Amino acid sequence: MDTPRFTVPGMDEETAVDVIGVLDARMTGLLDLSLTLKHVHWNVVGPNFVAVHEMLDPQVDAVREMVDEIAERIATLGGTPVGTPGALVDRRDWDDYDLGKATAQQHLAALDIVYNGVNGDHRSAISKLDGWDPVSEDLLTAQLGQLELFQWFVRAHLESATGTLPTNRVKSEERAAALVG
Repeated sequence: MDTPRFTVPGMDEETAVDVIGVLDARMTGLLDLSLTLKHVHWNVVGPNFVAVHEMLDPQVDAVREMVDEIAERIATLGGTPVGTPGALVDRRDWDDYDLGKATAQQHLAALDIVYNGVNGDHRSAISKLDGWDPVSEDLLTAQLGQLELFQWFVRAHLESATGTLPTNRVKSEERAAALVG
């Protein structure tokens, strides 16, 4: 990552580079999430199709807004946000979403695993930003609250009346989908 030619008052360039790196990783994660959510929106089938299909579009819109907020923060810090498809693929360190056409329950189980990763990575990023940049930390903290709400919406479709979540402790999207399929 290039050293910014300027940054915000009170922040040195070395810190700006570190903050921009953390934000860039979150921007990449959220770009991927927005595309994954839209993919699920197009490929969900079964009895709960309408509910899940309609639940996902507001999540897509909100995640896209989060990407925009992070990109603008990167630019504010003197960085260059890069959101091209090639850059997204080059910078991500996780595999592509595993499911194509699948039932609502299968996609929701897989999305729970996706949200585990995204939300966990957001929490880690917030920890890294502690003491570096309270503005970026607050931005990610607010986003995490919304992302956790979205995961709760997903989990509400999966949870039993006794509070059992079939995806608890599952690491793989395919395994999660198989458990409910």
